[in-house]
Amino acid sequence: MAIHRRMIALQEELDWQVYGAYGLFADVESKALTVPDLGVVPEIALGERAFEIVLARKVAAGDAETVWFERHGSVPVTEIPSSWPEWYREIVQRRINAIEKRRDIALIERPECKRRWSSPTWEKKEAEALRTWLLERCEREELWFHVRDGMRQPRTLTPAQLADLFTRDADVQAVAELYAADHLGKPDLRLSDVLREILADEHVPYLAALRYKDSGLRKREQWEKVWEQQRKEDRTGEQLDIAVPPKYSGADFRKQSYWSNRGKLDVPKERFISYPDAGPEADPKLVLGWAGWDHRDQAQAIINLVADRVERDNWQGEQLIPLLAGMLELLPWLKQWHGEFDAEWDGNPATDCQEWLESQQRDHHITTDALLSWRPSASKRGRAAAK
Repeated sequence: MAIHRRMIALQEELDWQVYGAYGLFADVESKALTVPDLGVVPEIALGERAFEIVLARKVAAGDAETVWFERHGSVPVTEIPSSWPEWYREIVQRRINAIEKRRDIALIERPECKRRWSSPTWEKKEAEALRTWLLERCEREELWFHVRDGMRQPRTLTPAQLADLFTRDADVQAVAELYAADHLGKPDLRLSDVLREILADEHVPYLAALRYKDSGLRKREQWEKVWEQQRKEDRTGEQLDIAVPPKYSGADFRKQSYWSNRGKLDVPKERFISYPDAGPEADPKLVLGWAGWDHRDQAQAIINLVADRVERDNWQGEQLIPLLAGMLELLPWLKQWHGEFDAEWDGNPATDCQEWLESQQRDHHITTDALLSWRPSASKRGRAAAK
């Protein structure tokens, strides 16, 4: 706490020195309002700064209402602390006088312009540290690849399947138990349920129709046109007059967490890709992939999900539309970044994925228009299709 109070004191001195540096005071006034030797500045507790004393006095007199002190866990102080040296008490009194008499100083010496110095409680810091540790462990690359059909391929996982991979990881088990007991209040919670809780806001769906509301989809269409024009510029060298696409807002996304992870330019910052309702019958709701996958990996993940659902759960027709629509969205990026022979893939990923998609559409009698027009139903997102 002493270090914290020392930091508050130094920041307060810096504020008043900056006011003088900008010429808000005459030289004599500036010297009277600042401490020349920062080494002798006494510690200041939250609530004891000059503007806070002025504010506390106004509240006590009934001239102001504020949640400043309550929100930041400080005690309103109406008198200059007697524990300070007399010379420093005089400086603070002169600052109070300046705030009360100078409108320009009062405009900047107010809560909106001052450093808050509030910090989360130890419990919140511990919870965030445990949660971050678990999330980083869940992001380890080796979890999201496995050998399938004799090749290293991306692997999608449900939270339960992810938990199974940590069965022998004593550290993960211990941290999850501590997090569940101390911060969820459920000491007997299974690891899979702990993972569901911490992963809930860390993923964004693979398909635009699952990410955006109608307003967001309209903006997405404009972004896609811009991307295509940019690709044309790259191919031809021709300078095109490309319009700036509209920015997204929180109202364009289906969930607040999607907006938090993407922002106004829709830049992916999430840890995981989600495939809603694309899991096995026993655990269908949340299927996750790794956000570290490139477009080729994402395409392979969709191919594997389709194969699993058709072979193991007998999916047909409409049930496959969202996943196939996801492949359709990936094709332009596959052609841009994976449009040549790939030795590891043993072929051209873009060409092979396009042929795979066309084959699936033929086999399941699904048109491209059906893929483009698919929207999740209001009651069940992902599995039941609503055109």
